[in-house]
Amino acid sequence: MLVVFPVVFLVLVHFPPSTFVNLGLQASDSPPDHTPTFPECLSLFGHSHWAALPQSTKHLHSNSQCPSGLVLISGWVLSAGKSKEAEIKRINKELANIRSKFKGDKALDGYSKKKYVCKLLFIFLLGHDIDFGHMEAVNLLSSNKYTEKQIGYLFISVLVNSNSELIRLINNAIKNDLASRNPTFMCLALHCIANVGSREMAEAFAGEIPRILVAGDTMDSVKQSAALCLLRLYKTSPDLVLMGEWTSRVVHLLNDQHMGVVTAAISLITCLSQKNPDEFKTCVSLAVSRLSRIVSSASTDLQDYTYYFVPAPWLSCKLLRLLQCYPPPEDGAVKGRLVECLETILNKAQEPPKSKKVQHSNAKNAILFEAISLIIHYDSEPNLLVRACNQLGQFLQHRETNLRYLALESMCTLASSEFSHEAVKTHIETVINALKTERDVSVRQRAADLLYAMCDRSNAKQIVAEMLSYLETADYSIREEMVLKVAILAEKYAVDYSWYVDTILNLIRIAGDYVSEEVWYRVIQIVINRDDVQGYAAKTVFEALQAPACHENMVKVGGYILGEFGNLIAGDPRSSPLVQFNLLHSKFHLCSVPTRALLLSAYIKFINLFPETKATIQEVLRCDSQIRNSDVELQQRAVEYLKLSSIASTDVLATVLEEMPPFPERESSILAKLKKKKGPGAVSVSDLDEGKRDGGGELNGAGERGPESSVVSTPSPSADLLGLRSAPPVGSAAQGAGSLLVDVFSEAGPLAPASGVNDDGFLRFVCKNNGVLFENQLLQIGIKSEYRQNLGRMYLFYGNKTSVQFVNFTSTVSVALISFITKPVDPLVEGGAQLQQVLNIECLSDFSDAPLLNIRFRYGGALQNLTLKLPLTINKFFQPTEMGSQDFFQRWKQLSLPQQEAQKIFKANHSMDKEVLKAKLLGLGMALLENVDPNPENFVCAGVVQTKAQQVGCLLRLEPNIQAQMYRLTLRSSKDTVSKRLCDLLAEQF
Repeated sequence: MLVVFPVVFLVLVHFPPSTFVNLGLQASDSPPDHTPTFPECLSLFGHSHWAALPQSTKHLHSNSQCPSGLVLISGWVLSAGKSKEAEIKRINKELANIRSKFKGDKALDGYSKKKYVCKLLFIFLLGHDIDFGHMEAVNLLSSNKYTEKQIGYLFISVLVNSNSELIRLINNAIKNDLASRNPTFMCLALHCIANVGSREMAEAFAGEIPRILVAGDTMDSVKQSAALCLLRLYKTSPDLVLMGEWTSRVVHLLNDQHMGVVTAAISLITCLSQKNPDEFKTCVSLAVSRLSRIVSSASTDLQDYTYYFVPAPWLSCKLLRLLQCYPPPEDGAVKGRLVECLETILNKAQEPPKSKKVQHSNAKNAILFEAISLIIHYDSEPNLLVRACNQLGQFLQHRETNLRYLALESMCTLASSEFSHEAVKTHIETVINALKTERDVSVRQRAADLLYAMCDRSNAKQIVAEMLSYLETADYSIREEMVLKVAILAEKYAVDYSWYVDTILNLIRIAGDYVSEEVWYRVIQIVINRDDVQGYAAKTVFEALQAPACHENMVKVGGYILGEFGNLIAGDPRSSPLVQFNLLHSKFHLCSVPTRALLLSAYIKFINLFPETKATIQEVLRCDSQIRNSDVELQQRAVEYLKLSSIASTDVLATVLEEMPPFPERESSILAKLKKKKGPGAVSVSDLDEGKRDGGGELNGAGERGPESSVVSTPSPSADLLGLRSAPPVGSAAQGAGSLLVDVFSEAGPLAPASGVNDDGFLRFVCKNNGVLFENQLLQIGIKSEYRQNLGRMYLFYGNKTSVQFVNFTSTVSVALISFITKPVDPLVEGGAQLQQVLNIECLSDFSDAPLLNIRFRYGGALQNLTLKLPLTINKFFQPTEMGSQDFFQRWKQLSLPQQEAQKIFKANHSMDKEVLKAKLLGLGMALLENVDPNPENFVCAGVVQTKAQQVGCLLRLEPNIQAQMYRLTLRSSKDTVSKRLCDLLAEQF
């Protein structure tokens, strides 16, 4: 029965207690001596409903008398006793009486219908099912008496289902009341529409209510009801509520003289602006004007709307919230006025309170926090951001827990701004103290979030150490999240790799049960991708495994690292190969099946690294507990590893069990897990524009192997979200199409303005398939592609370099002669996040024009439009063709028609190094033919362009003249357009 009473609250708010007055009694009715109040009526039935109601509702109705008809029922139930059975018996008797009255031959007058319908409603609110009386309630709607009409609407709002067959009759009655111009009847009808809120209601009245809302002769009370009713319909059926011609007039309700109308209208406008910001953008100046009048007014100026000395607090909060739907005003006067308002709000927060009551501070702080949210949203006023940070800093030590919580939460967002990040960092000691001493777990969690958000290279060691210290006593509900955050910070802001390894192993030791696979996977990836840390990692994990109680995740990390790099510490007698093996095997019987499987793989790696351990390990593999293990996976590994170690030669064993290659990693898997755990946007701070705070590179574990490729500082102020700036060693070999993605992402994209068709990065991809296509201050676009015959697949990576969401994100490709199959991208890109789009490509015929990639999204409310040339050229569909010298020149002569040849003589634009030229020609996609041309300095290539419609054979001859720094490039193909296009493309590459 408790489920019913939220409805009671809604009904009582809309319909005052006078609804139930003047119901009257029959001649035989005799009310009790005392007329009970509303809570006493409920208590007669032994229910705790009154205690469950909100305090505001109790206050509203605590002294309200029950209507006389209900008092009669209460008296009957009271006389029947306190038991549930007696109550049901009394209620059933009354229901039978009401049913007989409705079905009797004698027609009931409106007074009687009202009385019995009200009794049914009261019985329903007690938790009993009502399956009749609906038609009688509908009939009450046609009455001209207020009390009868009110009871009818009340019954319909509570009991009538939106799928009821009576909806059409109800709609007709509502239409009559809306057309009556009687403000009381119009309000009753609008309340009913809002309470039912069905799609049928929206279809019937969505066009009528806006007209009532903006009509000049509509009473203020009706306007308020119309605005909130329209808001309700828009939330349930947005496709049916079309403002159209009413838009400007609805916006101008912000100038209405009646504050109640403005308060109701702004709720509607805010909701509409979130979905259609461009249509309602004129509301910004009006909202600023209204806010300015409220903020600058004294409490006596708005006496009717002043709450504990705070003028119109609810309206002020709604205005500030509306402004957060838009970017900062472009009009200088409007922006200046808004800044003055925000400064005034911040100044008032410093003033002594005008009342000691909590209501005053709550209203005052509500406006302050909304103002701070707007300042953070704009992120363009350094002075305001710093002042907001200082104000929140004062709340960090406030005695009120809710204020401390809200301050920590707001400062998390402030930490993402380049203007206020340093100001936030000044409160680090207070936040650390809150993490240690707060009694409320939710406040401690916000403190941990803020430490995570304010972390940078200057304070990373301190914050990580404090988080690790807190982790030992942290609440179980937040330990996994804390572990992920420590792992991310340790990786992102590692000063050196040894500190990172120490931190992660300490993390496993402290909270091993909460260290997910993603965390220890990541440390393995980092160690494997870095030669300079492998020896230290092996030594550290070997020492960690010597603890008597060792967590299974530590065993996994130890097994993997020692299996790969145990040879780096084998020279020390204390960590000889046999000691390493015995240490690992001592943990074997305590581990789960997956960990045992990993250890078996480590054992076979030991045989390759340390041949002297072969006999010992084979004995372990040969024992019955392994080769006859009940688990199929363990049994199979033991048998196969034993056989491999027995029959394979040393060279074969070394090949099969060679070191793991570097991991190609796009985004940290633990970062992705934290995003998934906390929802979009929760960890945007982790990918902040690091250049705003320090100039260090990132530790992403995806760079080249070897000490010569240490992480290099990037002078650009922009964050490298895709991890594409790790420069390869000078003179490294050319990357083929099958190379790892991370190894070829070596060039930073152009910082170009997003206007017109951008083709700055297009030509760089003629002879390569991977890299950064485009980059500006907001967005980084990476690309990876692969092709086979006339088919291809292209991966596009969109990286949000800001801390603000991209909304309404779309990307479309337009081209002819090429078939694209792709899925729409996610329309929301969180700050610091990366989005991937896959394009499946089919070349239908040869083409000259590159496809155009159009990207549109909103950043801070402003529309961003970017059009790029997609690096898809005809040479991507080359099939290399090997041929000898005789075949080449025979085919060369066959393609001798003038239109089949394209030739260019041009000056060298780049180095004429022979190896570089070979690499570019291989990247073109053709076969580079050796010893074919009589002149050994020349290069010749052959290939076939594969399209769905035809195959086009193509031959190339490049003749460099190093003394003159000139080239002659000749291409011949069976189709003239292919020869010309390829010649034009290649001339730009050399």
